[in-house]
Parts: sequence; C-alpha cells; structure tokens
Amino acid sequence: MPKMPEWFGRASARISHIGQRLDERRAAAEEPDEPPPPRAVAVAAVPAAREEAAVPADDTSARVPPPPAYAPAATPRPEPAAAVPWGVRVAAEAGWRLLVLAATVWVLMKVISAVRLVVLAFVVALLVSALLQPFVARLTRHGVPRGLATALTTLFGFAMMGLMGWFVVWQIMENVDQLSRQVQDGIEDLRRWLLDSPFHVTEKQINDVAKNLRDAVGTNTEQLTSAGIEGVTVIVELFTGLLLAFFSTIFLLYDGKKIWGWCLKLVPAAAREGVAGAGPRAWGTLTAYVRGTVIVALIDAVFIGIGIYFLDVPMAVPLAVIIFLAAFVPLVGAVVSGALAVVVALVTQGVFTAVLVLAVVLAVQQIEGHILQPFILGRAVRVHPLAVVLSVAAGGMIAGIGGAVVAVPLVAVLNTVVGYLRRYAHEAHPPAPGGAPGAGPLPKAEEAGTVPAE
Repeated sequence: MPKMPEWFGRASARISHIGQRLDERRAAAEEPDEPPPPRAVAVAAVPAAREEAAVPADDTSARVPPPPAYAPAATPRPEPAAAVPWGVRVAAEAGWRLLVLAATVWVLMKVISAVRLVVLAFVVALLVSALLQPFVARLTRHGVPRGLATALTTLFGFAMMGLMGWFVVWQIMENVDQLSRQVQDGIEDLRRWLLDSPFHVTEKQINDVAKNLRDAVGTNTEQLTSAGIEGVTVIVELFTGLLLAFFSTIFLLYDGKKIWGWCLKLVPAAAREGVAGAGPRAWGTLTAYVRGTVIVALIDAVFIGIGIYFLDVPMAVPLAVIIFLAAFVPLVGAVVSGALAVVVALVTQGVFTAVLVLAVVLAVQQIEGHILQPFILGRAVRVHPLAVVLSVAAGGMIAGIGGAVVAVPLVAVLNTVVGYLRRYAHEAHPPAPGGAPGAGPLPKAEEAGTVPAE
C-alpha cells in the first residue's frame, strides 16, 4: 500500500505531459505556416506535372517543353514605320514629292502645248516690252502722255523689226539667181575636185548619187506638197502670233503696273510679300538680258558682216542680218548662222575664202564669249553654259524656234526668282547659330529693277 501513491503520481505526471504536447501541436496546427522556397518550387511544379500528365500520350504536338533558364528575355516588336531605315524613309518622302512635281509639270506642259501660240506671243511681248520700256519711260519724263509714248514706241519697235525682215527677204530674192548660178558652179568645182582627189571617186559614183537625189525628190513629191501646205499654215499662225504680241506689248507698256497688281492678287496672302519682292528683280534680269543680247548681237552682225563683205562673199548684208537675229538663240544661233556664212563662201568663192570666213566668225565669237558678254551682261544674268545648252535644246523640242529663243531668258528669270525667295526665307526665318551660311542681306528694292509700268 505504501507504493501506490508513488505510482499514481508518476502516471498523472505522464498524462499531464502528454496533454501539454497535444496542446502544443494543436496551437502549431492553428497558426499559418509559410512553406520554405525549395518546398514552394516543388509544390508549384506539381500542377504543371499534373497538367502534363493530363495530356494524352499520343498527342505529341501539344507537348511544349519549357524554355531554359538562360534564354534571353523577349523584347516587344517595334512599330512598322520605326523598323524602316532612315535613308529609305527620306528617299520615299522625296520620291512621292518628286512624282507630284513631275505630274504638275506634265499637266502644265500639256496646257502650254494646247495654247502654244498664245504663250509664245505673250513671251515675245514680254521680251519686246523689256527692250522698249526705257524709251517709254524717257518719253514720259519729257512730258509726253503715257498713251502717246506707248503708241509711238510700239509702232517704232515693230516697224524696225518688220523692216529688218523685209530687207532680208528682199536681198535674198534679188540675189537668188546669182546665188543659184554660183551654187551650181560651186557644185561643179566640187565634182571636179572629187574626181581629182585621192579618195578615188569615180564619175559613175557621182552620177549615181545625183540620180538617187532626183529619185528621192520625185518619190516625196506628195510630202513636199503637204509641207508646202503646212508652210502656209505656219505663215498664218505667224501673223496671228505677231498680232497677239503687238497688242500684248501695247498693254504691257501702258498698263503694266495694274497687270502686275492683279497677278499679285492671285497669289496666296502668305506668299504675296515674297512674290511682290521677286517680281521687280525678275523684270530687272529680263531687261538686262534683252538689252545685253541686242548689243552683243549687233556687234556680232556688224563685225562678221564687214569681214564677209571685204572677202567678197555674196549677200553680205542679209547674212549679217541673219547673224543678228540668230544671236537671240544663245550658242546654237551663233553656230548655225556662222556655218551658213561659211557654206555660202564655200560654194561661191572656194575653199580658201571659206576658211577665211570661218576664221572671222570664230574670232568674233571668241571676243563675244570672253569679253563682250561678261562686260555687257555682267552679273545680271548668271546662267551656266551647260544650262544654256540644255534649256535651248528643251525649248526647241517643245516649241521649235520660238521655244529656243525664250528658253534662256526664262531660265535666267527663274534663277533670279529662286535665289531671291531663298534669301527672303532665310531672312524671315533665320537659322540657328552654326546653321546654313550664305543667307546674305536682300538687295534694296531700287537696286533690283522695275516693273513694266515704272
């Protein structure tokens, strides 16, 4: 009996210890427990493994292995416009603008071709007005009414041009018989020279060439007849164009200021100030070109005419007038008129005289190109010789002789206008420091020329 209390005490202590352990486990189960990171990876991999296990074994296309841990991060795709290289984008921007400009020029050329006669007549009137306007201004300064001064100047100018044309035609008609005989003699001399030349040309070959020429003329009789009919049409158009140019010149000389003001009203208001400044400068360039060309052409005609006159070449005076008129087509006109004088000297006076005429023509043209034109025209008309040749060729292809005549002054005027507008834009919006240089100050208004009415 004495040992029972001791055993009972140990059992109750044991039960109390077990109850305390149960309470600790219950408290630990009720508190939230975050799993450790390795355990989380393992637990997270369990759903993926279950999903992979859910895929049928025969569906191999749906099994996508996960990317490796060293794969680079995927970047978002850029916009399509940003993916195009900068150079290509600039070329495309310039390309469609050039296409628009080309389409505009094409439409404009179609319109000009449809009314070519009117356009050429008005351009000729502008050239004649640029030549005659100083005379009108001088008469008005001496007290002559503007209407009377305009009428007198216009009548005098067109009368002088008409007399020059009549004189050329009259001289040709007066000397055509003599020239024909001299041409036949020259052809006969050329035939004898070919027979005696080291080229071993036989008389049969020369006769065959002459026969072929006669056959060609005989077979093309209808074309020659149609060409004659077209020549009549050209003469009618010529007189129509002269009448239009005559009346246009009268109105340009008399009322040029109002005409220019009306043209400015057609320009948008934002660009009106720049165009108003470019107009007088363009007129000054045109006036300087026409005056300089007339002086240079007169000097060429006088000196070449004196040379061929003393060399006893027939029709020296008509040839000089033709040289004067041809000088209004730069470069090309001088070459053609000089070649005509050399050919006339060759068939009428022989090879030696033709060589002397060629020397005279070349000497005068060299003096003109290197001394007269820079001294007379100066800096008013600055057009590169390549631009002159290309503009004359383009003008001749578009509108014939009239287009070749007006091509160079048109290019000179456009050069002046574009240069002024570029400088005006630089002054209106000056570049930042270190920007594009060369935007010098604009010339004063009184230094740029005047409009037709002034």
